[in-house]
Amino acid sequence: MVSEAIDTETAGNRSELGRNLTHGMLDTLGRAIVTGRYEQRPFPTEAEIAKAHGVSRSVTREAVKMLTAKGLVSARPRQGTVVQPAGNWNLFDTDVLRWLLERKFSVELLRHFNQLRIAIEPEAAALAATFHTEADMAAIRAGLERMEAAEDGDGDPLDADIAFHVAILRASHNPFYAQFQMVVATALRTSIRFTNRIKGRSANVEDHAAVADAIEARDVEGARVAMRRIIGDVLELIAAE
Repeated sequence: MVSEAIDTETAGNRSELGRNLTHGMLDTLGRAIVTGRYEQRPFPTEAEIAKAHGVSRSVTREAVKMLTAKGLVSARPRQGTVVQPAGNWNLFDTDVLRWLLERKFSVELLRHFNQLRIAIEPEAAALAATFHTEADMAAIRAGLERMEAAEDGDGDPLDADIAFHVAILRASHNPFYAQFQMVVATALRTSIRFTNRIKGRSANVEDHAAVADAIEARDVEGARVAMRRIIGDVLELIAAE
């Protein structure tokens, strides 16, 4: 029975999927996979998914193709679509990261995020100190100003902090570092909520200003050390949990 093949929490009608049916279907199925709905049951067929959600087979087929590209499922001869082990998932895909974060909160996952950040962002800051333009510096300063304003209640401190870090990644003028901006933003969104809860305050603006000052002064090592200090502080808080 279709009702048995699709979890009732996963199933929904067209209105629940939003206007973009394919991406709505992708989000529904991707979240179900990552949160473990199919750990003990087979993944449904395209026909079962289409019928349960009231969408066309073409919508379902396209959503499954997108899941395949993200490493969440694979099609096998005579076996149909099979959910892949978590080790095969594309963890740099922002949808996968978002679904992972919708699972039960994991300090371990948060630690992994920040271990990735400390491998990337200090070097991005060092590159920004070397290669930044006036426009790059203006964007970094704008992010810092937003952080300062948010401390006084004007604006979202989380969005301001993310804007600051993303501006530095872009200022590195390395396209590979710049590609990490969505991953870093996702990691930051979780990390900042966690540290705010523990510390009872937003990010330390002075520490961020030290990074900006070093970049502006073209102090490569100073920028690297200042950024490492910010992320190291987060890792220390995580270790204490």
